[in-house]
Order: sequence, then C-alpha cells, then structure tokens
Amino acid sequence: MIRVLIRASTHFATAGLKSLLSPHRALRFVENTPDDGGETDGASPPDVLLVEADTLADPTAREAIDWARAGGPVVLLLRDPASEPAAEALRAGVKALLPSGLDGPEIAAAIEAAAAGLVVIDPAVIESMLPPASAISGGASEALAEDLTPRELDVLRLVAAGLGNKEIAPRLQISEHTVKFHLASIMGKLGAGSRTEAVTLGIRHGLIMV
Repeated sequence: MIRVLIRASTHFATAGLKSLLSPHRALRFVENTPDDGGETDGASPPDVLLVEADTLADPTAREAIDWARAGGPVVLLLRDPASEPAAEALRAGVKALLPSGLDGPEIAAAIEAAAAGLVVIDPAVIESMLPPASAISGGASEALAEDLTPRELDVLRLVAAGLGNKEIAPRLQISEHTVKFHLASIMGKLGAGSRTEAVTLGIRHGLIMV
C-alpha cells in the first residue's frame, strides 16, 4: 500500500485527482501535510507527495520542491512542464515531472514509480532540455560512425526516461517489434551492449541530457 498525499491549488482540483485515483487499490490517501511532521493523521508520513500546479512558481509547487529536497518522493503535475525550468525540479529530487490532464492509470503508474525510487519525465520535458539538433549534428555526434535517425533519437530519449518497450510503443504510435528494431539499431550505432550503456553513450555524445 502506497500512502499518497495530494496537494493542488484548489479543493476542486484535489478532489478531482482523488476521484481519478480512487479505483487504484494500491494507493491510500492521507491528509497530513509535509510541513507538520507527518503525524496529523496518527500515522507515518506519506510515501509520495502528488502535487498539481500551474507553474513551478506556484506556492504548491515550491512546497513540493522543498519536500523533494528533504528526501520525499514527489510527483509534480504542471500545466506545461516543458516550458518550465525543469532542471531545477529534477536537481531538487522531484521523481516525476509530467503534464496535468493525465488519466488515472498514468498518474498511478508515476506514483508507483516514484515510490520505488524511479524517475519519470515527460518526453516533451526531455526534448526541452536537449541542445538544438544543429548542435547535435555538428558536435559530439560526429564521432559516431553513423548518426541516429530522428525516430531512433525519440526511442533513446524515452529509454533514458525509464520507459520500457511496451510503454514506448504507444507513445510513438509504433509496434513493440519496431521499438526493438530501433533499439538494436541504436545499440549497433553506439557500440552499446545494453540499454543502460546505450543511454550512457547517448549522454556522452550529447544526444540526450539528464
């Protein structure tokens, strides 16, 4: 059972998130707050803080970042996370940075990942943190024997975000078999022996950033 504290800018938004997540039996909602010592409901502090805010400048988002810095797993939903200084939130320790408007299963999956210590980042956020394509093609990627295609870059970035083949396929609207094909090509071009090594080499060549 994952104990989840939900914070949003309005009571209506908080109630909406609870409604989306209520079918997920692995989650239990708690009412205590991160700054009260976590004991107002007579139990231990929440396992994950789920926060929805418009921008990182909102007080609720700032509270979430402070809680992440203190070591608490945070799932942060923003109106347009790709337009925000995402690196600040990630450096603070936020485990999931995603857009608002996700459905219940997607949010529940992010909560479960955060509780397990994994990081979940929306692909658009990763894209916003990457150098321009011209800088990639004219920079470190020249050391590759063969450049990655745009689709291979998409796959590599999603792998770096922690997604598995079954999750990547619907994101890119391709089959799982095609994902495996792209991964094989990526690993061949990078000279990688595993997914982890492919991500490491991708970062080294400036193809992805974390």
